[in-house]
Amino acid sequence: MSTPYPFTALVGQDDLRLALLLNAVSPAVGGVLVRGEKGTAKSTAVRALSALLPEVPVVAGCRFSCDPAAADPNCPDGPHETGGDTARPARMVELPVGASEDRLVGALDIERALAEGVKAFEPGLLADAHRGILYVDEVNLLHDHLVDLLLDAAAMGASYVEREGVSVRHAARFLLVGTMNPEEGELRPQLLDRFGLTVEVAASRETDQRVEVVRRRLAYDDDPEGFAGRWDEDESALRARVVAARALLPEVVLGDGALRQIAATCAAFEVDGMRADIVMARTATALAAWAGRTDVQSEDVRQAALLALPHRRRRNPFDAPGLDEDKLDEALEDAREDEEPEPPEGDDDPDGGGPDGGPGGGQPPADGPDSPELPPQNQGPDAPGPDETPAPQEPAPTAGAPSGSGEQQAVRAAEPFRTKMLSVPGIGEGAAGRRSRARTEHGRTTGSRRPRGALTKLHLAATVQAAAPHQKARGRSGAGLVVRRDDLRQATREGREGNLVLFVVDASGSMAARQRMSAVKGAVLSLLLDAYQRRDKVGLVTFRGTEAQVALPPTSSVDAAAARLESLPTGGRTPLAAGLLKAHDVLRVERLRDAARRPLVVVVTDGRATGGVEPVARAGRAARLFAAEGVASVVVDCESGYVRLGLAGQLAGELGGTVVTLDELRADSIAGLVKDVQGMNSPSRRAA
Repeated sequence: MSTPYPFTALVGQDDLRLALLLNAVSPAVGGVLVRGEKGTAKSTAVRALSALLPEVPVVAGCRFSCDPAAADPNCPDGPHETGGDTARPARMVELPVGASEDRLVGALDIERALAEGVKAFEPGLLADAHRGILYVDEVNLLHDHLVDLLLDAAAMGASYVEREGVSVRHAARFLLVGTMNPEEGELRPQLLDRFGLTVEVAASRETDQRVEVVRRRLAYDDDPEGFAGRWDEDESALRARVVAARALLPEVVLGDGALRQIAATCAAFEVDGMRADIVMARTATALAAWAGRTDVQSEDVRQAALLALPHRRRRNPFDAPGLDEDKLDEALEDAREDEEPEPPEGDDDPDGGGPDGGPGGGQPPADGPDSPELPPQNQGPDAPGPDETPAPQEPAPTAGAPSGSGEQQAVRAAEPFRTKMLSVPGIGEGAAGRRSRARTEHGRTTGSRRPRGALTKLHLAATVQAAAPHQKARGRSGAGLVVRRDDLRQATREGREGNLVLFVVDASGSMAARQRMSAVKGAVLSLLLDAYQRRDKVGLVTFRGTEAQVALPPTSSVDAAAARLESLPTGGRTPLAAGLLKAHDVLRVERLRDAARRPLVVVVTDGRATGGVEPVARAGRAARLFAAEGVASVVVDCESGYVRLGLAGQLAGELGGTVVTLDELRADSIAGLVKDVQGMNSPSRRAA
């Protein structure tokens, strides 16, 4: 086993280190979500944390890490006899993004269960992580069915494995730590709320600090054991401080004043539910214990809010995380004034501080043990508030400037709305999602087949039917069914998949009327929000002037697509053919990377084409490439005015797709029926 990088050797990243240490002091805080750009020591810090955790007492020989003081009566390895206890280091278990369901929750031997009635169970990663750390790198890329299992285990503190009436249950309480790069997509709100704390990390811009990071990393790579040995003393001191803070934690008093500040802060930021209040209370208590105090002070509450609330105040996926610190201070001050406490005699520091005049907010007292300095989280003075929407300022339009006469600055998108559900026809086999029909591991059972590899979903009726004709030849004499491997049948299921939704947006002069472009951006933003909710990958191609460009290669980050759309300038000619050819090239490359993910092309245009020789004919030839390959497509017709040419409808016919207007795109419009691409592409629809 390789030597982990020492926790105390980390340079900077004070917020990250503090959040991890608070969870080491009080696992009830609920884990940490670490968000940030690549190469910022996210994974290194998490892996280094396990060395600081105290040893865990366990029942000897129990595969599920039962506590000798309170053994699980339903443990699959139980019942346990008293006296057989030992201790082992706390585990950090890594969950790979591509793990199977059986690897996460464990596997049940269905063949033995049917033939012998024996619960032969092989524990999974949830059992290994019990009373330890479950670490998920790139947690935002985790498949939905694994996210569902994590949510169930985190909510109930137990893992259940159910297979055709045979069930196994075991305890699964763990510290959940995840890292992610927001550029690759956001988390589902349900899983996001399960993380107690969140921190944003970024590489330092200070030259000296960057030099020290490189120097330490190179020294570690050259001699991991020797480098770790130079930090043994600091590691031991920090480990002792964690143990001391854990011992002090039960003695920390959360007074009514601090509790009122917590409730007022959560109410001021309008967070959903009560989990935020509970997490803040536990975090503030852990901060006080970490500082060596037995009372929770106002600065502890403030620091707890900065760690526990940023990811809970996002109202939609396009909101920037973070807190308005001025609003936070105002909420804390209002709660303090509402309480109007009598100042105690001899108290010269009514604003809060350490018991001996030391700092609050989780900082160690002046005479405490040496440890890394961990200042409060800094969100930056320019961070947008919870009610602010960052957007470019709109300059006044130039009087008399003709539409399409040149490049115009970006306009803001109109308010997004709920769109119709657009789906790809047929049945695919892509990654699990919520858009188009697909054969998946989860969903309704539609049939059976022989298993290819390990059996995961048994089709009981088909298995019995396959085994029944052979019972006499196999010498069956008892009540049990004689089942062989060849009899087992895998259930085939139909669910939903995520698709690649590629937006091809006309940004030319014909679309540059400010009111119309604002409505177009609002429609695309609405479709992006729909793609986020349905777990799609998205890409963005724009065309204007003389060329088309890939504004955003296919990605899971809908936030990135929304940001590119917001800053999209308009003006110039309409190279429609170039936009379609660029989109076709993007699909060709993406098909090599992920052949199973089916595309849905959404062309947002008024159908006009200008520039070059025979621009309309060239656009038609480019569109027919999509039709020849059977690519599902939708044209969002943005044409307005009393005189309409109907060019968008002609383009949809060349694409082999369908056309919808901006009004028809709304789910609550008069024509707001849920239709898929195949249904909207019916002959009657084309004739209309």
